[in-house]
Amino acid sequence: MHRHLLRLQTTTIRSLCANRSGAHYSIGAALTRSFSSTMTSKLRFNGTYTALVTPFTPDGSAVDYDSLKKMVEWQIQEGIDGLVPMGSTGENTLVSDEERLQVIKTVIKTVNGRVPVIAGTGSLSTDGAVHLAREAKELGADACLVIAPPYVCASQRGLYEHFRRVVSVGLPVMIYDNPGRAGVSLEPQTIAELAKVPGIAALKDATDSVTHAVDVMALCDLPVVCGADNLALPMMACGAVGVMSILSNVVPSRVLAITKAMEKGDIAAARKAHQANVLLVNSLFVEPNPIPTKKAMELLGRCSSTVRSPLTECTTETEKLLLEQLKANKLL
Repeated sequence: MHRHLLRLQTTTIRSLCANRSGAHYSIGAALTRSFSSTMTSKLRFNGTYTALVTPFTPDGSAVDYDSLKKMVEWQIQEGIDGLVPMGSTGENTLVSDEERLQVIKTVIKTVNGRVPVIAGTGSLSTDGAVHLAREAKELGADACLVIAPPYVCASQRGLYEHFRRVVSVGLPVMIYDNPGRAGVSLEPQTIAELAKVPGIAALKDATDSVTHAVDVMALCDLPVVCGADNLALPMMACGAVGVMSILSNVVPSRVLAITKAMEKGDIAAARKAHQANVLLVNSLFVEPNPIPTKKAMELLGRCSSTVRSPLTECTTETEKLLLEQLKANKLL
């Protein structure tokens, strides 16, 4: 299975690293292309971005801002390329708008320009997403991450109009395609049409389908970021510029090892790093995200494992598995 995947990756890289005139450029160049074709900005989405958890006080009644600040500082010290507060992993549907914006503000203030901050501003409605994007812009976010409105199951036309309206705020938009959360996926052709809209800056592909990401890349030059740790290597091998990671909450260096190796074109090193993460990544998804990740972080002394209802504390079996994996990976 691994040998077949490697052959697929190598073949795909060779084909994707040829430009339209037939001339070839380096894998590193392919992975570090900017989105200047869609928006005049120096913001890039390369490398490893952490989809931050939101730490709560032990009783869950409030956000633990002290722990949040410490997490952000530690992430930067570890060499992370960017941070994403208030995405799905940040329990954005389980906080108030006031808490959501305060978390974004706290991350931006703590970062103080050292790395890009992409604020999660998705909402059930277009008006809500526009409002949150506008607020994130005022707070100084570098871009916003916008999921297709959950529960609504809009048509492709409706999704196009949704993102077109959000981008009118004037903040770069990363489309977040996560059908498992949203209940609907953006078709590659819809994404390609959105890529023509100034300000649509990138795509976070969390469809769990490398084929979907490849189809998008075949239709347009929009930078694609992998939204699933278990697909980091294959999706980057097919042309994704980076990874928006959950694992990097726990150990950023293990994800950075993959993205840095891929930027250098070192497939063997990237494969080794990816395979070393497999069991640890799997342990973070035995219960709904971010339950296991928060428990792992509590075991490491980073923050409380508290999640908000209807999420629940992890089982004793999950805690045992996490302990085993943290010890096996020499993190404890």
